[in-house]
Amino acid sequence: MADIVEKIVYHSPGLPDGYPQPMITDWKNFLENAGAEFDEHGVAHYGNLRRELSVALTGNVFADLSHYGLISVHGEDAADFLLSQFTNDLRDVDEAHSQFSGYCNAKGRLLATFRIFRRGDSYYLGLPAEMVESLISKLRLYVLRSKVNLEEASDTFVHLGVSGESAAADLEKAFGALPENIHEVVQNDDGLVIRVPGVRPGYEVFTTVELATSLWDALNVHNAPVGADAWQLLDIEAGIPMIYPETREAFVPQMVNLQLVDGVSFRKGCYPGQEIVARMQYLGKLKRRMYRGHISSDNRPRPGDEIFPAENATQSAGTVVSAAPFPDGGYTLLAVLQIASAESGHPLHVGTSDGPALELEHLPYPFQDGE
Repeated sequence: MADIVEKIVYHSPGLPDGYPQPMITDWKNFLENAGAEFDEHGVAHYGNLRRELSVALTGNVFADLSHYGLISVHGEDAADFLLSQFTNDLRDVDEAHSQFSGYCNAKGRLLATFRIFRRGDSYYLGLPAEMVESLISKLRLYVLRSKVNLEEASDTFVHLGVSGESAAADLEKAFGALPENIHEVVQNDDGLVIRVPGVRPGYEVFTTVELATSLWDALNVHNAPVGADAWQLLDIEAGIPMIYPETREAFVPQMVNLQLVDGVSFRKGCYPGQEIVARMQYLGKLKRRMYRGHISSDNRPRPGDEIFPAENATQSAGTVVSAAPFPDGGYTLLAVLQIASAESGHPLHVGTSDGPALELEHLPYPFQDGE
């Protein structure tokens, strides 16, 4: 497949200009013919962003997810190595089960969050494309004499997202079967489908160019293609935390609710930062956690932007995790906030103490008792 891959130059946040993100040439050509309009992150939209955002929240959609990268990990010691590095228990990952997980530094601060799945003798980590090289470099520092190979593998599959009841039914007809429960996987010779969290049925598909084009044509009859922002809006609605270069090492897992989206195991053995994460869970009092909110603004919040109370221009009350445009205007976002500030009822503002007001909204999952 390598001979049909070109390096599409996207200027991703947090990376030097010209950082190359792989995209399979035949697939890019197909998307262009399907009406895709590209920006520095990948597929921006198909001509009407606001409509795509609206349909994503209420209807049936499918999306190219080439703005996410993929890391392949294989070798005789791959399973033991990854088990010793990540927040979740890799022993639960097999060809029928994926998981969400994180990677921390020695201080328990997240370096990345990602989905892990297995196909054949390889484990794959899916995460924002701009995080791929830094995560590979960090993991390679700890391979030492272990028989483990880490490779950038974003061109191994075409990566699609599918959301909605009708879209799921059409996907099942084209692929043959779908996983029933969150994180479960169904595989065949052409690829695999993972059930992912969402308010509506959601799936991620990893497959060949040939099946992806036929699947796209089948879905396009009753469902709408959408760009990267619309899919990120669905992830934010589901409360899924993604780490970006601007927020690397900013949060311990509990701050971004990683334990609430099945991204942390408190039964497994050691991993970098494990003592701090466990102490926070059992002995500490969580002072910050992730909330969902909305701002009315023409300017998009960026990961890492600070949030301030109206009465204090110097003392930050939180940090933006991710944001996406909202169909009715403004932006919806995930933010790690001081619990006391979030629950005080006092106004919070993004960027500055007199910036756009943050209106807090409900997440689809409850906070744990005692937090």
